[in-house]
Amino acid sequence: MKVSPSEPFKIIYSILDHEYLGYIFESFVVQLNSQGDFSFQIQNISSKNIEEFGAGLDMTDFELVSLVDDIQQDTILKKFNTKKLSPVDFFLKIYDPQKGDKVIQEAITAYLENSKARILEKLSGKEIFIMGSDGNPLWKPVEWEKEKATIRFYFMRNEDNTHYFPTIRHKQQKLDFQYKNAIILCEEPAWLVVDGRLYHFEGNVDGKKIKPFLAKKFIAIPRKMEEQYYERFVTPLIASYDVVSKGFDIRNISSAPKPILTIADVSLKSKASLTLLLTGSGVEDSVTGDTDDGEVSFVVAFQYGHYTFPFDSFASPSGVFLDKKGEDYIFYKVKRDIAVERHNLNQLKEWGLTFEDGHIVLPKSEAFGWLQSKARTLTEHGFILRQNNADAKRYFLGYSSLDVSIEEGRDWFDINAKVQFGEFEIPFIQLRNYILHQKKEFTLPNGEIAVIPEWWFTKYSELFAFSEHDQDTDGIRLRMHHLALVQELKEESLATAIISHKLERLRDFNQIDASEAPKHFKGTLRPYQKAGYDWLQFLNQYRFGGCLADDMGLGKTVQTLAFLQSQKEAGIKEPSLLIMPTSLLYNWALEAKRFTPKLKVMLYTGTYREKDTKQFEGFDLILTSYGIVRLDIALIQSFRFNYVILDESQAIKNPTSIITKAVRKLNSANRLILTGTPIENSTMDLWSQMSFVNPGLLGSQTFFRDEFQIPIEKKNDEEKSRRLYNLIKPFILRRHKSQVATDLPAKVESIQYCEMSQEQEKAYEEAKAYYRNLILQSIDSDGINKSQLVVLQGLTKLRQLANHPKMVDPEYTDGSGKFEDVLHKMETAISENHKILIFSQYIKHLDLFRAYLDKGNITYAYLDGSTKDRQAEVENFQNNESVKIFLISLKAGGLGLNLTAADYVFILDPWWNPAIEAQAVDRAHRIGQDRTVFTYKFITKNSVEEKILALQRTKKKLADDLISNEDGFIKSLSREDVLSLLD
Repeated sequence: MKVSPSEPFKIIYSILDHEYLGYIFESFVVQLNSQGDFSFQIQNISSKNIEEFGAGLDMTDFELVSLVDDIQQDTILKKFNTKKLSPVDFFLKIYDPQKGDKVIQEAITAYLENSKARILEKLSGKEIFIMGSDGNPLWKPVEWEKEKATIRFYFMRNEDNTHYFPTIRHKQQKLDFQYKNAIILCEEPAWLVVDGRLYHFEGNVDGKKIKPFLAKKFIAIPRKMEEQYYERFVTPLIASYDVVSKGFDIRNISSAPKPILTIADVSLKSKASLTLLLTGSGVEDSVTGDTDDGEVSFVVAFQYGHYTFPFDSFASPSGVFLDKKGEDYIFYKVKRDIAVERHNLNQLKEWGLTFEDGHIVLPKSEAFGWLQSKARTLTEHGFILRQNNADAKRYFLGYSSLDVSIEEGRDWFDINAKVQFGEFEIPFIQLRNYILHQKKEFTLPNGEIAVIPEWWFTKYSELFAFSEHDQDTDGIRLRMHHLALVQELKEESLATAIISHKLERLRDFNQIDASEAPKHFKGTLRPYQKAGYDWLQFLNQYRFGGCLADDMGLGKTVQTLAFLQSQKEAGIKEPSLLIMPTSLLYNWALEAKRFTPKLKVMLYTGTYREKDTKQFEGFDLILTSYGIVRLDIALIQSFRFNYVILDESQAIKNPTSIITKAVRKLNSANRLILTGTPIENSTMDLWSQMSFVNPGLLGSQTFFRDEFQIPIEKKNDEEKSRRLYNLIKPFILRRHKSQVATDLPAKVESIQYCEMSQEQEKAYEEAKAYYRNLILQSIDSDGINKSQLVVLQGLTKLRQLANHPKMVDPEYTDGSGKFEDVLHKMETAISENHKILIFSQYIKHLDLFRAYLDKGNITYAYLDGSTKDRQAEVENFQNNESVKIFLISLKAGGLGLNLTAADYVFILDPWWNPAIEAQAVDRAHRIGQDRTVFTYKFITKNSVEEKILALQRTKKKLADDLISNEDGFIKSLSREDVLSLLD
């Protein structure tokens, strides 16, 4: 019968006895009559209709109804009836007395017990009833007793047997519960209904311990079974409950707990079954499992007098040991201080060890590193350290330390180190070799094995790798250019260091003392250029090499020439050698003549050059190319230069290349490198260049690869990136235009999206389908690494089609959307008297524009790799007002050109790396430009070019940190990247 929520009603909770599930609850709403009593209008309430009656319920009712829903028959069937049997068939099959499924029965029971315990806790103050056999939910009221009951067990041993029974007390009175039709509503913890009252208990009383006595006065244990029964049943009962005995003794032992931390070798096989075994007396403990050199376990236990207990989250408040002497039994009950045990466990957590079920498994070096760093702390807080007796190796468990002090010498940092393992002091040089060879176990003079802490390997790895053995003093020293490492060790309190104040300031070039500008420098250094000049002077003072890595157009050439002029004025007689790409020789010669006319400059180049180093004498600066050095290294390496300077030093990014090996052989007092892109493909580029200017700065190539390159590039390890940055920071100076060149006009950059023509789109889609299948087949069969060539070929073809299909098929006669858009923009710009730089990486693309311009008799400048007189083309564009257009191949014209006459830059096709495009734009947007530079990047819609833009964004960090060329970028692509490009 429906209950009206608009009339008075009450919610009640009724206990029913389910044939299979036992005692469960149902919830009902009952309409109240005019006298406020229950009527016969009763309706089930559940989560489905509870909102109708929400006004008459509190939050606890909402929670209770939800919990009651969770134990209804329908819910049980949904959770456990995986074979979708009918309810009757399910219960008959699962609960069949002979063939029933005990596993599912136990799972259902555990689920119900957990749910009922939560329900019963919340029923205080609620209307509770027992449901009648006729289904009446109001059959018998039950009162929820707030005060908890207590239980005590009595044992009486006589000659024939042992009787035992429980007594229950409530409100200081004995509760008569036997032969009263009492019911156990919940077993864990126990909830008991007697005479219409619902009782719960202090402590965790198990209802199964009460259930046998509901209709029985006592249980008798025959004499022949008593020893087994005492051991298996009575012992844990005494540990958990209040027990009174007659016929055997129960002796209470009280003692403060002593925490024990045991370390043991653990094999992989034993991890899953790691257990703490107590000997018969409870004095010793051990861990099962075979020895595994890689890992060990820590096990926490607590010793009370002569008895030791493993930590257990669900441990009884007491532990009981049974001792039989003749025919007499004595139970020793040790009261455990669980609060103190948990406090000790929390202390270990605060010190860095988080235990699970009283044990933890760790890598050996990490475990011993923790143990040795905390040995004194553990002792001070009363912890007893032990090693498992079953282990073959005996480990050193005491305190260890590594104290490092560093002092600045004339040309080196001298390292003094003291290594201590307990009473033993170990020579630093001996430990250094262990760490360098990743050997973690060191045998002490007494035969114990000291495990070198893991943090020594991580925190001191660079110190060990970069330090050198001084054969003369038998000491350890560090090159002066490892200043950053020394300072970081000092800042992290890993070493004490004595460093001059002047040397410390090298890390912040803004605080370096100003140097006087050279008298014969013709020009004015901007403030940031003067700071760079001062930085070069400071490097020179300490004989450090450096990398000037300012953005394009900020004046690396000017800063370098000013510094070289100062060297001449300081009386340096030896010439400096400046090596660069051949295309830049003329520009350097012109700049030197302009800014440092007093420098005697020689160009060592040309097919018919005189191969005699004596001719260098008397000059201040020798200009040559990488190609010449590669050819003449056997001759040049014998000459002693003041400085060897590499311009566009990314030329030596490959450590194994011939030119890299050649420049390393050059003989000079000092070294500098100049580059706008110190990293193009990978961090190994940086190692190669920085190792040229400061040998040993980044360790060996193998060390650098393992310590920095792999973690940074493969694992995105930010901590390693920070470490690498700190090491190179004093020796690399990089300023961006946005930071320093405030007098540059603004740049306006736009993306111009172009629609393909109909025929162009058809050609593109056909090619895309073909190459997609070809590339995916190659990747799936050979893997991404072996498919780079076919990926590059396919993507190149698609990019050319996105520009103009004529680049792929000379017979193509239709148009190109991008070509038309570019022509329109170009004609508009020319009509407004602007000059334009047009860049493409494809000469075929430039040829299409040349044909158009030639046909229209429009004059233009042109530059690609085959151009003989680059400077003539540059000067024609810069100085001839009638030349409005400069067609330039990106590869040939991306570096070394000053084209400030232009104020429009067109990028015809997107480069894989936006930094390369930025270099092209910088041909116009550089110092000397007095107008806003407009850049248009032309992108064909729905083509691979759009996907390249997306990849540029997603791989921005790679583009910023590891500046890639096309090959480098292709190598960085994953299968997913390739798929996105071909979508």
